[in-house]
Amino acid sequence: MTGRRGVSGSRPARRALAAFATATLTATLLSACGDSGKPVLNWYVNPDGVPIFEKYAEECSTDEYEISVELLPSSATDQRVQLARRLAAEDSSTDLMNLDPVFVAEFANAGWLEEITDDNTEDDLASEITGSIEGSGNYLAGAAETVVWDDKPYAIPLWANTQVLWYRKSLAEQAGLDMEQPVTWQQVIDAAAQNGGSVGVQANLYEGYMVWINALVQGAGGEIVSDTEAGRDASVDIDSDAGRAAAEVIQQLADSEAAQPDLTVSNEGTSLGLMFAEGGAGEFMVNWTFVYKNYEGLIGAPGGPADEQAFEDLGWARYPATVEGEPSKPPVGGIDIGVGAYTENPEFAMEAAQCITSTQAQVDLALEAGLMPSTNDAYDEVAASGDYPEDLVELFRTSVDEGGPRPKTAFYAMISSAVQQTWHSPNSVDPDSTPKESAEYVQEVLRGEALL
Repeated sequence: MTGRRGVSGSRPARRALAAFATATLTATLLSACGDSGKPVLNWYVNPDGVPIFEKYAEECSTDEYEISVELLPSSATDQRVQLARRLAAEDSSTDLMNLDPVFVAEFANAGWLEEITDDNTEDDLASEITGSIEGSGNYLAGAAETVVWDDKPYAIPLWANTQVLWYRKSLAEQAGLDMEQPVTWQQVIDAAAQNGGSVGVQANLYEGYMVWINALVQGAGGEIVSDTEAGRDASVDIDSDAGRAAAEVIQQLADSEAAQPDLTVSNEGTSLGLMFAEGGAGEFMVNWTFVYKNYEGLIGAPGGPADEQAFEDLGWARYPATVEGEPSKPPVGGIDIGVGAYTENPEFAMEAAQCITSTQAQVDLALEAGLMPSTNDAYDEVAASGDYPEDLVELFRTSVDEGGPRPKTAFYAMISSAVQQTWHSPNSVDPDSTPKESAEYVQEVLRGEALL
């Protein structure tokens, strides 16, 4: 019980409580300082590229501060939960953080991120980012778009991910597909089914499924939601011709012999071993940029190409079109670096954020981890390195520039969960009913009339 005099109880109990509070404060202060007494900036990172993060934490530390790498969970959903809890509690130890692009709008709207301005960064970084959306800056337009909320940037792009269509050249040739020309999902599904191959996607009940649904809808010229800055009053648009076209693709694959056995629980890693399965025709697979380095590192190993000749059978093309004649909208992902609004060292944190998103850091992530850059300067260096085929580098770059972001809204987590739940499992998707049911459920969730 508490009263006007504070915590009740005996004098010894009050002394014990005071001692505990002093010890806790001392521990907190010590955790915020390194052995040298300098401030320590905690950088919360996702597991991808950890060795490079550790390298740049050391290189970007200065005589005035140190950077400490703190590991986030592997799934984007769990990363969001951990960061949101810290920031909602106004945690001053959350100095720097790796952000999935869909977190930026929510966190910025909540006041959890330091705004990126020309005054608190070097080289007019804010103007560089916003100008890139119109094509006048160094950042790829798709990457720059992910960090802007209410016309202002709240994070700095680090790497810009996208998906392309990976395939066995021998399978496409056998099917008679001209991969120099745009291909549709229907063509890919039919080619695989008629030639003993399969189609790899991400259709488990998780964010990767939302990525696929969103790309299909945008590829048909629609949006899942629009007018997103209206918050809960955003327009829910998935019950549309575009939504039905997206549902048709999912239904076609689910009903096809090209569907992989684990379709309903498939993710980014499940279909990797089927590309070069011994004695198999291989597959068409939509997946992120890491795939090339993954297979290059597995030559001669289980799950990878048997030898260099087999590796050369790996092909790549632009993300499939939802509707013939309409350009596809490849997914845009990646990681952006945000500075926590409650950091006790905002100037140091902003300086560190610029250092760890440098051109060289982006090049290192691409060459060592297959995580592609967010700037044209870094892309040029990656292309010049010879570590990737030149046409693949340009496919990545074009896909990010011309790709489609997921809905940029402070209520993204709600919308994504509602869409996933009504579209899962893929075996149950029906073009006549799923988009309509999905739209109704999203609207109910946004209005607070239904729980997730």
